[in-house]
Amino acid sequence: MTAPLFVASMDACVDHILDAVAGPIVLGIPLGVGKPNPLVNALYQRIKANPARQLRIITALSLEKPVGHSELEKNFLQPLVERVFGDYPDLDYVKDLRANQLPPNIEVQEFFMKTGDYLGNVAAQMGHISTNYTFAARDMAVQGMNVVAQAVAAKGEGESLRLSLSSNPDITQAVVESVRASGQPVITVGVINHKTPFMPNGAEVSPDFFDVVVTDPAGTHDVFAPPNNKVSPADYAIGLHASSLVQDGGTLQIGIGSLGDAIGQSLIVRDRHGPEYRRILESICPGGLAGRELGRFDIGLYGCSEMLVNAFLRLIEAGIIRREVYDDAVLQQLLNSGEIPDNCVTPHMLQALLDAGRIRSPLSEEDLDFLKHYGILRAEVVLHGQQLRCGSHQCSNQIREPASFALVSQHMLGTHLLHGMYMTGGFFLGPRDFYERLRTMAPQDLAKIDMTRIDFINQLYGNDALKRAQRRKASFMNTTMVVTLLGAAASDTLESGQVVSGVGGQYNFVAMSHALADARLIMMLRATHDNKHGLKSSIVWNYGSVTIPRHLRDVVITEYGIAELRGQSDGEVVKRLIAIADSRFQDELVKQAKAHGKLEADYEVPECYRHNLPEVIAAKIKPWSEAGLLPDFPFGTDLTEDELHMVRALKKMKHASHHPAELVTMAVKSLWEGKEAPPAYLARLGLDEVHSFKDRVMRRLFANSL
Repeated sequence: MTAPLFVASMDACVDHILDAVAGPIVLGIPLGVGKPNPLVNALYQRIKANPARQLRIITALSLEKPVGHSELEKNFLQPLVERVFGDYPDLDYVKDLRANQLPPNIEVQEFFMKTGDYLGNVAAQMGHISTNYTFAARDMAVQGMNVVAQAVAAKGEGESLRLSLSSNPDITQAVVESVRASGQPVITVGVINHKTPFMPNGAEVSPDFFDVVVTDPAGTHDVFAPPNNKVSPADYAIGLHASSLVQDGGTLQIGIGSLGDAIGQSLIVRDRHGPEYRRILESICPGGLAGRELGRFDIGLYGCSEMLVNAFLRLIEAGIIRREVYDDAVLQQLLNSGEIPDNCVTPHMLQALLDAGRIRSPLSEEDLDFLKHYGILRAEVVLHGQQLRCGSHQCSNQIREPASFALVSQHMLGTHLLHGMYMTGGFFLGPRDFYERLRTMAPQDLAKIDMTRIDFINQLYGNDALKRAQRRKASFMNTTMVVTLLGAAASDTLESGQVVSGVGGQYNFVAMSHALADARLIMMLRATHDNKHGLKSSIVWNYGSVTIPRHLRDVVITEYGIAELRGQSDGEVVKRLIAIADSRFQDELVKQAKAHGKLEADYEVPECYRHNLPEVIAAKIKPWSEAGLLPDFPFGTDLTEDELHMVRALKKMKHASHHPAELVTMAVKSLWEGKEAPPAYLARLGLDEVHSFKDRVMRRLFANSL
């Protein structure tokens, strides 16, 4: 490795890239918040202005500050966006891509898109790369990538400069390795953003990992910080069901959004409010609580997730994510089996490692390094010839000899195991206080979070024994859009072929859940979805696109319950899924299943599952919401109370706009009742002055929706 070139301006870095790459530039940038937006924009604008040069951007999850579709939404969002997103710079290619205005010499290809944002966008749909997360590095490399750029965190300066890939060690290192292994040249660029949390462990890299390091102050800006979403009663019901499948001492994977928050809060309620937790579950579980996990987390959980989300930090702070794992298969296996009862160093631990063959007698330098790294022996122990020395104490390195073993046990042992991790993640994304908590976390706590490569997190291949030992009793929780009555899941694409998001890591976690003997795949979805085409069931007979095939079915959860599908016959799978479907669609589902020979002709849905309705769930969750156990925003919100009131009203209006009959009824009622909204609300929305009949209607609609 040679020392990197330090560049003090974005334009100078662009000049360097254009000079170094004679032909088309194929730029790889990380998914999510690890993109060096100012550099990407400078390069994009330079090539946009020069049709003789070509640029192809390979990435995923390109984020943009919220923009309203109507004048009301735009007026509402402007002050909120300024307050919450600060000086985060949008990506110019995203603006042009959304507007279908990409220049002909620039192309964008993404393997995961922001959910639902590019439906109907021809360039985005044609440019989508369908791939599993663990294959993303490989598939990015085959595109002929010749520039890789990433935002990095920094500590120190000059000779003491340290860099961290921070949010995105997920595939950057693998991409660079893959491209260089193919023999093709690649320029690696790190752009320092001093507002990016500095993550240690697997995320930290030497400055010479990069060919170019950009120190321009313009690279420092606020990290993209989406506010927490409201957790609905349906979300809570799903989260409560899912939380009751998590085993103490196990492993947890969850995702972002209101479902992730619902699971996190449900786990906290389970741990801290056991009797209430049981009562809530009893009220929403018509089939009883057999097989559910209801106890406290006496051992704690290990978080192993492609995405470190806000809910994980809250679970760490609540003391639930605390089961530490170690980067050694034998040591971890001994901990799992109870042969080593906990992480307190004792003579018994030393003996167990000897008996397992992990260390030898006589101790070698390699054995000594292992023991000192994990704190089993004190840091000052040295091997001098055939003698172990620690201060004034010394003995033979033949530690199976009783005298040597006794002396080591008395004078050379450490106190607790070191370098344990209780959270492993590939990338992160969260609200403003999420980043602030990472930036200010005590170093000894931050050291227990390992941001690392996605090919370590999302699969068992490579160091299988270690991964299997660490990921015991795993609950891999994923969301999906649609589940068929035979158990297949559609999570990324509509029947038309339009891509909603991407496969991401879902298939990887599905495969792991079946490869680990004590793991479960928990697929979650809301029982219905509502759009301009009306209310639809999310459990259907068949679907034209499948992300997870039916032979990999396991556990499916809706707000109405849990369907255990692993090892069940098709007929039983159909019955169990109908039992957790919305009751307004159950009869049609039964009819279709019978028509295709998957249900007995005389089958009827049991009465206890005939009341699967949103108002029933809402009524059961409401008392616990009012009691503070299941609040709308369990982990806080960046919105003010006034903004929350306005959001609710705007959502009602938007929903009505997709349903003409509902809109007409709402409009007539609004004009008849003549309610008025607070003046400050009207001013925020630009409705404080009425200039037309449309303004008057909108003003009354808004007031009536509050």
